Amino acid sequence: MLINKDKLAKRQDAKEHNPDFVRPESWRYVRLQTGWRKPKGIDHHQRKQWGRGRPGLVKVGFGGPRDSRGLHPSGFTDNLVYNTADIEKLDPKTDGIRIGHGVGTKKRREIAAQAAESKFKIFNARVSPVGSKS
Repeated sequence: MLINKDKLAKRQDAKEHNPDFVRPESWRYVRLQTGWRKPKGIDHHQRKQWGRGRPGLVKVGFGGPRDSRGLHPSGFTDNLVYNTADIEKLDPKTDGIRIGHGVGTKKRREIAAQAAESKFKIFNARVSPVGSKS
């Protein structure tokens, strides 16, 4: 069941119209990754957009639709949970759960058990609610 299907489709459509933002000179040197880095030099050709054929710069107008921001690709909203009290504030029909990094195994099992009971989607479960057999 995919919820917010129209919002995800709108986000995907907006993404198709955006340029591929690549790191300057990443096509030239193998050692540079392609992930975006802002050009900061005073005469940088990509920052000043000198000449045609330069890759686009990241700007405010290229952002996705406001109503689809913060959605997980499954369509649920992404909520960080640290204890069982945080789960009670959420709605299982629209909200998904991501268990906090600092939560230990014992409390993680409690959260996973309560989330499974309430039929929440857990994005990073890593621990079954019943525990391991060993």
